[in-house]
Amino acid sequence: MPELPEVETVKNGLEPVLSGSIIKKVRLNRANLRTPFPDQMDERLQNRRCQNLRRRGKYIWIDLDSNETLVVHLGMSGSFTINPKQVKKHDHVVIETENHKIVYNDPRRFGMMFFVKTGEEHHHQSFSKMGVEPLSNIFHADHLKAKLDNKKTPIKTSLLDQHIVSGVGNIYACEALYIAEINPTQQSCTLTLSQCENLVHAIKQVLKDAIKSGGSSLRDHKQTDGTMGYFQHSFKVYGREGQLCPETGDIIKKITQSGRSTFYCPAKQG
Repeated sequence: MPELPEVETVKNGLEPVLSGSIIKKVRLNRANLRTPFPDQMDERLQNRRCQNLRRRGKYIWIDLDSNETLVVHLGMSGSFTINPKQVKKHDHVVIETENHKIVYNDPRRFGMMFFVKTGEEHHHQSFSKMGVEPLSNIFHADHLKAKLDNKKTPIKTSLLDQHIVSGVGNIYACEALYIAEINPTQQSCTLTLSQCENLVHAIKQVLKDAIKSGGSSLRDHKQTDGTMGYFQHSFKVYGREGQLCPETGDIIKKITQSGRSTFYCPAKQG
């Protein structure tokens, strides 16, 4: 599933062609994705100006001049392509502006689209309890320490809890813990303030580096021009079970935590 860097990359790709543009035409090629499309979604989008694009966690927010915000979640395989050269199977939503055609394709249909009232997004059930943005100034060591103090779950599991910090998923949790030299099985409440400082720095570093690389393309993620992200070529531990750690030369191991694969270096991460 796309994590923060992949969603940010898609949002950044859509922004130049949608922000300030008027939606002239909308075509829905089916009635639903993971959930049904909103009532009259095509009519509510048509002839509306896109005023702004934002990202919250793993969601894209598209603000309209109707005081509605279209919320998009890419699910596992959703992608937007700008001015595609050909029609493809699973092209479920087609949006046309004055100068561009934007197509949403989703083979697995785990994505979602719904409306919220602009300015009241944070009251919606999807966002009301969502954790802070990891790239914001609010996300710092003291904040993380306070969130973890009563958590007896492994730190890797806690990082995937969107109520603690939003947008961080399996890939970047593994990579950040490696950079911070923290064992993924360490009980969250036992992290020291110094470890939290290292972990916050590592999370911000790996997310920023991934955004610069267009995200990670392991299976489905594509940028809006159809090209793949390439941060996967920079992975230190994720997906590298049995290979040598680039820093210690030790063998990278894989364990399962809460049904998710965790990759780490025992020598570097204790």
